[in-house]
Amino acid sequence: MTFRYYTATTLDGFLADDRDNLDWLLSQPLEKGGPMNYDDFFSRVGCAVMGATTYKWLLDHEVSDGKPWPYEIPTFIFTHRALTPVSDTITVVAGNPADFRDRLVEAADGRDIWIVGGGDLAAQFAEAGMLDDVIVTFAPVTLGSGRPLFPRPYDFELQDFARNGAFLCARYSPVGPRSASAPV
Repeated sequence: MTFRYYTATTLDGFLADDRDNLDWLLSQPLEKGGPMNYDDFFSRVGCAVMGATTYKWLLDHEVSDGKPWPYEIPTFIFTHRALTPVSDTITVVAGNPADFRDRLVEAADGRDIWIVGGGDLAAQFAEAGMLDDVIVTFAPVTLGSGRPLFPRPYDFELQDFARNGAFLCARYSPVGPRSASAPV
């Protein structure tokens, strides 16, 4: 069981633009079965966690027009907002990820826990010592502003990399918070 932040970002480190638009991501060529692909990753996931903004994006873009919630696995929404779950598999929680560690591990049932997004939630998991891997696909595009990949100073160690279509894919292990006195 591993806590994994699996996401895509632009070259300048944004998950979405200022309007939470992902057109930049959906227009890039990607090999469905290529290195670090979503299907292989998701086949090992037993539980998902996300923030309210990611949940709202999924509702607006994936659950619109009567489509069902896209995940049959247990999903935890971390937020202080009052949200109504659209599926019996969704649990809305508020607080520090460490307070929910046992519930997440139990829900994952021996499989991986996917930190879907956003970047602030992934940083909270890292700060709680609950982030083992960061798997990122870098798209060949810049946005100039938007939702950051990881909004805290943090060091990571590269473990693996590959090319998948137009994307550079990389897997990192978190090292820890970046100190102000770290060498350049």
